[in-house]
Amino acid sequence: MEKRSYAWFERRRRTKALDLAQEQISKALDTVTLLHQATKSMSEGKKKEGLQRIENLFKAEEEVDRLRMEVFKELTKGAALFADYREDLLHLVKRLDTLADHVKDAARCMEMLADVKIPKELADNTVCMTALLVDCAQTLRGSIEKLALNSVEALGGAKKVDEIEHEIDVTYLKTKASFVKHGEQMNSGVMVIFDDLVEFIEQAADMCADTADYIVMLASRE
Repeated sequence: MEKRSYAWFERRRRTKALDLAQEQISKALDTVTLLHQATKSMSEGKKKEGLQRIENLFKAEEEVDRLRMEVFKELTKGAALFADYREDLLHLVKRLDTLADHVKDAARCMEMLADVKIPKELADNTVCMTALLVDCAQTLRGSIEKLALNSVEALGGAKKVDEIEHEIDVTYLKTKASFVKHGEQMNSGVMVIFDDLVEFIEQAADMCADTADYIVMLASRE
């Protein structure tokens, strides 16, 4: 993976905690891409490919967890970071860890539905939601990268995250509304798991928006 520039971090004196945090943030956002790839594979009937991508996602999420713990350990050592910056770092790391948790939970639901024929409308809507979630995560990544380089662009990225999250909400509500129409094709167990799936995708989008709100606060300080 290419080395990304998180100038906001780099201005806060190089420390191991900052290096680990950069890696954790990148990997957390990358889980979203893996979720979309898995969703697309499953919708196209490529079960083996989809399950492999889900497995890759689980491994990536484990790495996000490990890095979060490493960041916390480093910060308790009294690393050379001012207290407010240490707090900022913790908030970002926690938010992105929660995002990856929601993505992992969505992938677990998808894994449970691997042998189930999902109505095309619902499958298409899920692919649409995860594609938008990728846009949301990539926009959030860009906003974080611009934090110290260009606060106006960082704020613009945060605003765009909110707009994409709204699009996901619209598709989410449309999908939920169509459950009545497709209820006869899906037993109650499948319906419950599929409902959880779209809930977790929506919660991941909410966490992107929540993180974007935090970026607005950090950018205002810059």
